[in-house]
This record gives sequence, C-alpha cells and structure tokens, in this order.
Amino acid sequence: MEPFIVSARKYRPQTFKDVVGQQAITNTLLNAIENNHLAQALLFCGPRGVGKTTCARILAKQINQDGTEREEEDFAFNIFELDAASNNSVDDIRNLIDQVRIPPQVGKYKVYIIDEVHMLSQSAFNAFLKTLEEPPKHAIFILATTEKHKIIPTILSRCQIFDFKRITVKDAAEYLKYIAKNQGIEADDDALHIIAQKADGAMRDALSIFDRVVSFSGKNLTRKAVTENLNVLDYDTYFSATELILKHDIPSLLILFNKTLALGFDGHHFISGLASHFRDLMVCKHQETIALLEVGESAKKNYLEQSTQTSKSFLLQALDIANECDLKYKTSKNQRLLVELSLMKLASIDFGAEKKNPEFFALAHNTIEFIAPAAFYKKANLPAPVIGSKEELVHTDTISIEVNSLSEHKELASIREENNDHNELITEPATAANTTIAVEEPVITKPIRIKPSVKRVSGLSISSLKAKKQHQINKIEVVIDESKLPKESFTEEDMQKHWEDYV
Repeated sequence: MEPFIVSARKYRPQTFKDVVGQQAITNTLLNAIENNHLAQALLFCGPRGVGKTTCARILAKQINQDGTEREEEDFAFNIFELDAASNNSVDDIRNLIDQVRIPPQVGKYKVYIIDEVHMLSQSAFNAFLKTLEEPPKHAIFILATTEKHKIIPTILSRCQIFDFKRITVKDAAEYLKYIAKNQGIEADDDALHIIAQKADGAMRDALSIFDRVVSFSGKNLTRKAVTENLNVLDYDTYFSATELILKHDIPSLLILFNKTLALGFDGHHFISGLASHFRDLMVCKHQETIALLEVGESAKKNYLEQSTQTSKSFLLQALDIANECDLKYKTSKNQRLLVELSLMKLASIDFGAEKKNPEFFALAHNTIEFIAPAAFYKKANLPAPVIGSKEELVHTDTISIEVNSLSEHKELASIREENNDHNELITEPATAANTTIAVEEPVITKPIRIKPSVKRVSGLSISSLKAKKQHQINKIEVVIDESKLPKESFTEEDMQKHWEDYV
C-alpha cells in the first residue's frame, strides 16, 4: 500500500505558471531571469500558505537553467534551505557565511533560502548585514517571512521586497475544482466555495480542508457534508433567519437561534455570520458590487432574490445592530440574552412601531423616551374637571410659613400689610361704581404640567420669601381709572368692526 501524500505536497506547483493567485510576482521573477536583472537579496513576505516558499524553490531551480541541461540533471547541491526558527543564533549565520564563499560546482548560482527569517535574533541579523549587502557574485539569498514588521530596517533596505497577497475565494475554488477533477471526485460549487472561504486566503489550508472533507464524504462532495464536517452554519440558516426578521416573527426567530445553539454552535458565530449575511445582501443591491459576493452560483441566486425583499435602510440598521452585538459579545456576562435582545431589535425594524407598539420602537432604536400615540392606549384616563366660581378660585391661594427667626417674621408682616393695602385699592372703586358682578358659570381648569425648577431652595430662605412676595405682587390686578375711559356712544356694528380689526 502506497503511503498517502497530502494534496498540499502532491500538487505543489513546479513552475511559475502553476502558482495560484500570484501572477504579478511570477511574471516579475520570470522577466528578471530572462533579462538578467535578478537582485542578489530577495524578501518574500505575506500570509501563510500563499506560495512564498514554493516560488523560492521554483526560482532557485530555474535560475541555473539555460535550456542546454539534460532532464536528469539536478541542481539540488546548489540550493540550501535554512529554517531560521531553529537556526537563529550567531553561530548558525557564521556557518552560512563560510559556505557562501565556496562557488558552485554545477551551474552559475548558489541559492540560499532562509524561511521564517523574522525568527533570527538581533545579533544574528547584525552578523548577516555585511554578507547580505555585498554577497559574492555566485550567491543569491531568498528570505521568506510572514511578519515583515519584525525584520530590522537595515535588512529590509538591502532586499528587493515582494509582497504576496491572499488567495481569492474564486481562485482557490477554481484550483480545488481542478484537483477534484483529477482525483475523480464530484464536488458542488457551493461546497468548494465554503472550503475556500474557510481557508481565509491560504491555499495550503484549503488543500488540507479538502483532504479532510474528502475523507469524510468520499467521492461525492456536497455542501451539506462540508458544513457538517467543518462545523459551519449553512447559508439556509441565515436565509431563514432573515425571512423571520422581515416577517417580525420574534418567537420563531428565537426558536431558530435555540436550535442553532443545540447543534453546538456558538452565539458569537451565529451573530457574526448573520452580519456577514446582511453585508452580502447589501452588496447585491447594486449591479457593480455583485462581484464582491464570494459564493457559488446557486447561493448567488438566493442572495439576489432576498435582496429585493429588503431595503437599504433596513440593511444599514441591521448591520449596525449585529455589529454592536458582535463587539459586546466577549465582554457580556449574559451572552445568550445579548444575542436574543439583538434578534428582537432586528425583528422590530420597519415594524411601524411608532403607530402600533412604541415599546418595540424604542427597543429597536435604542431609545427609552418616546411619545406614545393615542391609538396605543385603549381608554384615555383624563383627570376629573375642577368646577368652581371665579371668586372661589381667586381666594384659594394661602401661604403657610413657619417662622423661626425675628427677621423673617418682620418680613412676612410687611408682605401681609402690602397685600391688605392692595386689596383695599381693588375693592373701593368697585363698590363706588356698583360694578360687582356675581359669576355663576363654572370654570374648568385644565391640568398644567410645570417643569420643576432645577435650583431648589429652602422654604424659609430669603430668596424664597422674595420670590413669594413678587408672586403676590404679580397676582394683583391693575386698577382701572374710569375717568380716562372714552364716554362716546357706539353701536353694536362699531363694536363688531373694532373686534374684527383687533382679532
């Protein structure tokens, strides 16, 4: 029985044309080899599993080929690969410098590939500076790292830097489709897209996931098998959740979330996936941004169909609520309640709550104060009217003040004397002219809400006594001198005309 070789090693590219998703870098290296413009110190940096070491090996192999060599001829003795993670001391770099001085026996160049170069110590970097700046004409150094920021600037300035990018979902899915075809495996496009998304831009991770899923499902690779093996939520879960949100069906939405938790998924995974689902729906709103949707063809149709049922304002509010829940999840003490509350807020968007249920409206908009409409209350509880005569209403105000000091007692006495004088001024003209009229019609007083003053003082303070005195003065009616009133006769039509002009 032959030993199993993982796909990441079995399908490792042997030429620059086979490298996935790095066309700009591979074309640059090919042109540099053809035009003899290759630098002696190269730095390959980028995420994991994007082809840095693979391109370094291909470059080291092709750099000594001139088209006249035989097929069985090998240049392995000219290629030295060093792992800086385990050889990071000054002694290791000194041994490397001693080897650099020896010219190659076959070919033109000796290529030194130093992987994970950021793991070198500070002293090792310093020992390597001179050789890296002025290497022998037969030596080429290729440094590879995933963390360029850890390399000292003096090393960076001596290297020609190539930044490798993440593999796109489309390129990864196409390469997985090519491998599945070579192995005779039937794979759904949606299943391959899920694997590519799970790899997060790393082709090596995508191939490892592919081997694992094939071992689980056999020769038929379906979307259901991939989601079950990778422990990811299917697209259908988020489509169903969005439909329940649009229907404002909060009970069914909470039941769906409970079923998701029962399957072993985390609430954080659910809410973050729902936010990504809203993002994909927003992308489908414009024809030019549909290219940003990284899903299979069948899933793309479902996204386009559901995007027509949602509005941009709804998606913006939904993204805001889901993102806020995502940020607060790790610090929350009751994480399930946080997700359920966010789901209730999502189901309350565009509910017309300002007319039907202001409590949900306030909940969805993160507000506490709101004005409840009249339709919200079944029966209005109006205050009972206060009926009384004007004369009774005038004399209902009384002042009761406890006097604790002699000075305050004198001030109260002066206020009462002034009030008595004013009352005499009001009553004497009225009795002389016999103009006192008894008012019998009832007066209905409406309840008035007075905003309480922010500044509050004691009832016995000087400022409060002055305020009460001014209040009593303002209550005194103005005395009308009848001698100054016009005595000319007028008709009812004149009075009506003047009244209309006044109004």
